[in-house]
Amino acid sequence: MTDTYTPPKVWTWDAESGGKFASINRPIAGATHDKDLEVGKHPHQLYSLATPNGVKVTIMFEELLEAGHKGAEYDAWLINIQDGDQFGSGFVGVNPNSKIPALMDHSTPTPTRVFESGAILLYLAEKFGAFLSSDPATRAETLNWLFWLQGSAPYLGGGFGHFYAYAPEKFEYPINRFAMEAKRQLDVLDRRLGESAYLGGDDYSIADMATFPWYGALVHGLVYDAAEFLDVASYENVMRWADAIAQRPAVIRGKKVNRAWGEPSDQLHERHDAADFDTKTQDKVAGDTDS
Repeated sequence: MTDTYTPPKVWTWDAESGGKFASINRPIAGATHDKDLEVGKHPHQLYSLATPNGVKVTIMFEELLEAGHKGAEYDAWLINIQDGDQFGSGFVGVNPNSKIPALMDHSTPTPTRVFESGAILLYLAEKFGAFLSSDPATRAETLNWLFWLQGSAPYLGGGFGHFYAYAPEKFEYPINRFAMEAKRQLDVLDRRLGESAYLGGDDYSIADMATFPWYGALVHGLVYDAAEFLDVASYENVMRWADAIAQRPAVIRGKKVNRAWGEPSDQLHERHDAADFDTKTQDKVAGDTDS
């Protein structure tokens, strides 16, 4: 870093911050335009995008359905954050923080809004009595790791991922600072997963569903192009855990929902029924959304 920045006495927003997501960053909340949200036929209406936070919830829905919870049927609507869909009045009404994912549960006497991905996982786990143990000690351990993820992932994504992969300029200090933190987090996970099969204990849970889309993607080389830089192969317990979760049928399906990039076979822009995962239906949905 060659230049030293002297912060002004009072910060003002007079220019975009730069980088990949500069056009959607702003220092104020609220809607920028009027747009109602679409509502499908199922009790649960999910408004999302297949980023790691969005994938947490689509995996949860697919796991619930895989486990036989028919009441977990859902419609998943694409929210394109690059186009500013998250700033529409309808979406802001569900999530005043304008971040995906956001859920409306229409099965309650008055529709219930749930926002923040960790809160959605916990809400659904409690509603269906699934993927969260009733044993007090195991439940507490699962929630420990769920909230660990919610607090740690911003340092991986907004910290390391931003400065290493997305910032308009690469500076040594922030990359080193957040690479150190990313590796510390991987070590925390690796030590835990050396003690138990899953984060909460012997059973797969919402803690794993929350953590896999972030750290599983990292060690599988799917985000930030940083697998070699961070020497992810050295975290053998994390690799074992990530490999096992990646093979689950519900995870494979959940990763496709609300995905609008990559290989066409990996995309399902909207999900309204299980049949949408069929190739013919999938291609139709992708074509309709692209047009």
